[in-house]
Amino acid sequence: MDKHEVIIIGGGPAGLTAGVYTSRMGLKSHLVERGLFGGQMVNATLIENYPGFPKGISGLDLASLMHEQAGKYGLGVSTADVTGIQPGQPYRVVTTEQTLEAEAVIVAAGSQYRRLEVPGEERLVGRGISYCATCDGPLFAGEEVAVIGGGDTAITDALELTQHALKVSLVHRRDQLRASQVLRERALAHPRMAFIWDTVVEEVVGDRMVQGLKLRNVKTGQISTLEVAGVFVAVGLTPNSQPFKGLLNMTETGHVVADELLATSVPGIFAAGDIRRNSPRQISAAVGDGATAALSAFKYLRG
Repeated sequence: MDKHEVIIIGGGPAGLTAGVYTSRMGLKSHLVERGLFGGQMVNATLIENYPGFPKGISGLDLASLMHEQAGKYGLGVSTADVTGIQPGQPYRVVTTEQTLEAEAVIVAAGSQYRRLEVPGEERLVGRGISYCATCDGPLFAGEEVAVIGGGDTAITDALELTQHALKVSLVHRRDQLRASQVLRERALAHPRMAFIWDTVVEEVVGDRMVQGLKLRNVKTGQISTLEVAGVFVAVGLTPNSQPFKGLLNMTETGHVVADELLATSVPGIFAAGDIRRNSPRQISAAVGDGATAALSAFKYLRG
């Protein structure tokens, strides 16, 4: 069984930053990531609000740089799903590939896209329903598509889709966008974007492929249909905290409760990034969390 001083769960900006710090501080560290290094940011075509890149940088490029920097200081990495943490000293981090032992654990497992939970969605995922505009946008060149949501992610996705789609209809349950001002202004001024306010999705319509949406106005109750070939869902994120339930204190939404030093309810286990309670869900904040969690783990291990 591999023994380490620190195990980091998750290879997004929080986890990779934690890996840079723990490795540079001389702690024997290992990071476990279940998919692509970089987490949700790899889906961003252009990141414009991360300090140090005034012209912006793609999420994939930023993730690659972070991964390269973490490896420079000797951080070990592996790809596997973490299925749980067994309490004790040392802790045992159980994965689908192996079991790792560590005296401290940093949980930076991030989040995943929240689903609409409406009829037709599950059946038509990959058949016109997508959660990644960057990945699947080119498939809808010349088609009409819909984006569900009204925050930064939804508007960024919609603007990305205007590069491919004939028309992008944004469906939002409120009567104004929650996105930042810069994104709002771009979206509202774009000639290929339309806005359907005060509306929610009741059903995704289609047999083998998406053909449209059944919509309901939340103020009037009126039902309408919207013919589209693609639906891009951007209604928020759900924390990847399921493997840690029963061990760590969490909120009703599944976010891990941590203090200002990112210590959880279990000594020696720290939480960083989107998975923790009250995370602003920004790359720069996740990077700060990674650094804080690493410093707290170092102090814990060195007494």
